[in-house]
Amino acid sequence: MARLAGTKKAAVYIRTSTTDQHLANQKPEIEALAQARGFEIVEVFEEQESAVKRRPVFERMLLDARRGRFAVIVVWSLDRLGRGFSCFDTFRDLAKIGVQVVSVREPWTEADGPARELLVAVMAWVSGFERDRLIERTKAGLRRARDAGKRLGRPATSPLKVAAGVEHVRQGSSLREAARLAGVNRESIRRALKVAA
Repeated sequence: MARLAGTKKAAVYIRTSTTDQHLANQKPEIEALAQARGFEIVEVFEEQESAVKRRPVFERMLLDARRGRFAVIVVWSLDRLGRGFSCFDTFRDLAKIGVQVVSVREPWTEADGPARELLVAVMAWVSGFERDRLIERTKAGLRRARDAGKRLGRPATSPLKVAAGVEHVRQGSSLREAARLAGVNRESIRRALKVAA
């Protein structure tokens, strides 16, 4: 299909915080918005990583934005860019280099003028506030479970399985293969090997 004159090149950034969530849930609305605006999608960046962790795909997208590969980044919602004020910082930094962020959930991102930055700052604050409340609720739930005598964390690894994994390594299996055969994680076998050395 021929590119229309004046069509903006766009990237799509899709992120979920965990692998239990589905990237595909965000795609239909993003694609519909991009089509409605006449954007030419030149790249789709997909990532399953928490916003508070290092995100290699996100970093690559920012690098491509700085190189001028696209003029627009389409997201399902601004919190896909980051949590709290990191979202606002990203939005502002992209605006400074001439890259527009367009959000399905926050249509006001397409507005011009200083009100847009104010709205982004408010949304970033709300996002950070929600995350802080989530952390507080999680900690309260863990305290309640401990007070009730519930055991938290992963169950202890069977020493017999670890020993079996160590034996597999000594017989020539790779650490990965030994872990699979013994039914334990590689780190447990690695620690046991260090202790035995």
